[in-house]
Amino acid sequence: MSLLDTTFWTTVAAILALLVLSGFFSGSETALTASSRGKLRAQADKGSKGAESALTITEDRERLIGAILLGNNLVNILAAALATALFTRLFGDSGVALATLVMTALVLIFAEVLPKTYAISNPETAASRVARPIRLVIVLLAPIVGAVRVLVRGILTLFGVRTDPNEAVLSYHEEIAGALALGHSEGVVEKEHRDRLLGALDLGHRTVEEIMLHRSQIETVNIEAPVEEIIAQCVNSSHTRLPAWRDDPENIVGVIHSRDLMREVHRLVSEAGGRFEAVARLDLMAVAREPYFVPETTPLDEQMRQFLTQRRHFALVIDEYGALLGLITLEDILEEIVGEIEDEHDEDAPDPITRLNDGTIEIDGAMTIRDINRAMDWNLPDEEANTVAGLVIHEAQMIPEAGQIFRFHGFRFEVVERAENRLTRLRIREM
Repeated sequence: MSLLDTTFWTTVAAILALLVLSGFFSGSETALTASSRGKLRAQADKGSKGAESALTITEDRERLIGAILLGNNLVNILAAALATALFTRLFGDSGVALATLVMTALVLIFAEVLPKTYAISNPETAASRVARPIRLVIVLLAPIVGAVRVLVRGILTLFGVRTDPNEAVLSYHEEIAGALALGHSEGVVEKEHRDRLLGALDLGHRTVEEIMLHRSQIETVNIEAPVEEIIAQCVNSSHTRLPAWRDDPENIVGVIHSRDLMREVHRLVSEAGGRFEAVARLDLMAVAREPYFVPETTPLDEQMRQFLTQRRHFALVIDEYGALLGLITLEDILEEIVGEIEDEHDEDAPDPITRLNDGTIEIDGAMTIRDINRAMDWNLPDEEANTVAGLVIHEAQMIPEAGQIFRFHGFRFEVVERAENRLTRLRIREM
């Protein structure tokens, strides 16, 4: 057979064209699966039609992958068949082995490694360029891909595997959180920036119960106490709003704002010619604002919206039976994002974490797991308990005595002090 034979050159051209198509399919698969939908959305918003097409076809990844794999396998098998026929005509029976070696090398280099390396280096750019032709391929191969999808799901169902093509492998929350964690581990994202972004992401997954100030720590006012004592307490308090109770500390009847109180005191004293004794006529219930109660299960993002909508900054948290659990402020929610917020009236508090020489830390048992994770860059689980003491009690399945030591989640916990049923001081060391 002459090398200038038309059939020879036609076959060679067909094999090369099929290799190009194979490289196109391989690169497209990598580009469309590795590209960030967030970056594609940003490009689409700037007018990129290719990015917009890429967003559309990646919505159904099962159909996308099915079409690409079908096209890729078709061209690879056809190229291998043509190469085998060509080499057999040239070299006889040994042409089969030679065709296998040559096609393996060509497919590996030019149809797999090269296009995928380019695609992974420029995923969004590549995805925008290949989106439109791949969209046409999906339409053309839709009947075959649909039949394959039904067959595959049927086989998986026989083995008890259920598939949901509309369910993302990772939620956007997990994807962003993973990217932030990776960026922090590689030194690209600062710890403070990571904590703030994760704090904002977590608002929808956390409730007011997790960050509220417990009722045992709330500063309150007895509405039936002498007016002079109440005024002195409000003026000297570091808080501008104090819950007022009657008969029982949990029976909150109002919230006294120091500004409202001082405004009324000024009015009464001015009308009395400057005599302070006039404050005896002060009606505290008229000054107090109506208390705002919220359920303990309210998500933090929803509570923040309620605060902003109702122009409130302060809420009392109750359980399903209406019993008082604690209080929460808008500042508490914001602190979950930006960290501790302090002003000139806040008292200087000592560091809640005492660091010992051997790497052990000592903390108050009421410290929240989230706070210690932030401070120490740890990953203690907070699904079963809000505080470190609560985590120890949950894992121990008992209320430990002082001196007891436990090991779980890769940490050593030592109970230093216990007051009644509360673990007041704990020592923790990473193992």
